[in-house]
Amino acid sequence: MNSEQIRALQAPLKERFRNEPAAALQTLTAAGALDVSRILCQVQPHSGPAVEAGLHPLTGGDGTAACAANMLLEALVGCAGVTLSAVSTALEIPVASGRIEVEGDLDFRGTLGVSREAPVGFTAYRLTITLDTTADDAQLEKLAVLTERYCVVAQSLKGPLVVRIVRTGVGSTP
Repeated sequence: MNSEQIRALQAPLKERFRNEPAAALQTLTAAGALDVSRILCQVQPHSGPAVEAGLHPLTGGDGTAACAANMLLEALVGCAGVTLSAVSTALEIPVASGRIEVEGDLDFRGTLGVSREAPVGFTAYRLTITLDTTADDAQLEKLAVLTERYCVVAQSLKGPLVVRIVRTGVGSTP
């Protein structure tokens, strides 16, 4: 895809959202089925087969199921990669190929309840992007800034984010 093609693809969407801001508001969903006896959740991705999410080995898992924390990092890599590709294409910043890696720091004492002082969740992320490009430093800086600005997952992780657990039930559990 080139810059003209991506602009042509996105132009009607941008115009519609300028004229009808409510049309840009969407609620995305994800779902999974619990397998409590095995401490797993069958996550149904948007496309492809279901993925078994289970305990990370540092929380008692055997490593055969995907760890949701790793899946979060994978989502960050995917989103940053797609965003960078779209931005570089739209701005005609030459990128022949690239690789994106992310590291996230976790203290498993928090999630296991070993220490109330240890946080539950990631405390830092480091996203490393390596590109095969002839772009100059100014272009690379612009690409980095815009990738971070428009990456949905990166911006969501920066917070603040409201998470609300709603309790619903089928049975008569008190």
